[in-house]
Amino acid sequence: MNSIEGNFENPEVNTLLEKHFKELRSVSPEGSAHVLDIPGLKVESIKFWSLWEEKNLIGCGALKFLEENHGEFKSIRVVDEFRKKGYGIKILEHLITEAKKLKIKKLSLETGSGDFFIPARALFKKLGFIECNPFAHYKKDPNSCYMSLEI
Repeated sequence: MNSIEGNFENPEVNTLLEKHFKELRSVSPEGSAHVLDIPGLKVESIKFWSLWEEKNLIGCGALKFLEENHGEFKSIRVVDEFRKKGYGIKILEHLITEAKKLKIKKLSLETGSGDFFIPARALFKKLGFIECNPFAHYKKDPNSCYMSLEI
């Protein structure tokens, strides 16, 4: 699996991110959806990667710099036809490796607390993420689950 940083102009990447944005907005109550659209992912404090196996887009993920040594995962998504085949773990492992290269010591994330997000929470827990209090700009929200991992 190889990765490309940025790559927002690629039509497959663009389509995947648009689908991710629309789907998460549709399953999260207003005010509880924290998904970033493409312009939101292009800000200087975020690094974004698309992941490929040969010419097939597998998925994507981003790392937002919060403060020194602390980063947040954003926009982690596996292409539908590659779900439930172990690629989610591969994407997360890639992002953790990149975070270590950038001297990040703690990773945090926000995901939904509803049933739709059960697979995502299970995947994060499998890699050692534990539930935590809200971080950065987040506030307590019954529709959100906050998790972190020391790396």
